[in-house]
Amino acid sequence: MGNNSNNTLIGILAGTAIGATLGILFAPDKGVNTRQRISDEAIAAKDKFAEGAASARDTIADRASHLADRASHLKDSFVESVQAKKMTLDEKVEYIVSDASHKTEDVITTLESKLATLKEKNKKLQKS
Repeated sequence: MGNNSNNTLIGILAGTAIGATLGILFAPDKGVNTRQRISDEAIAAKDKFAEGAASARDTIADRASHLADRASHLKDSFVESVQAKKMTLDEKVEYIVSDASHKTEDVITTLESKLATLKEKNKKLQKS
């Protein structure tokens, strides 16, 4: 509940108590009528307090709901961000593996070529 709501509720309760007290002290009416008025004012104060409590409950429920929605949104954003980074990492790993595979093929081809050249030179040296 906000500070203004607290002040309003305290003001209502204090005003009701002061009004009831002054009513009793300065009442020119009979005791029965005065007691009835006090009872009516107490009921009215109770009703106002109940309305204020219900309003406060509704405000708190709305704020809690808003916070829960916000937390859910933040969680979803975080999960999406992590998944995007994971995909990026997976793509980089795939690129490195693919690149290494192509380079391995290039190295093997080069080594086979050099081996063939060395075999030819070896045949020539063995004939001589």
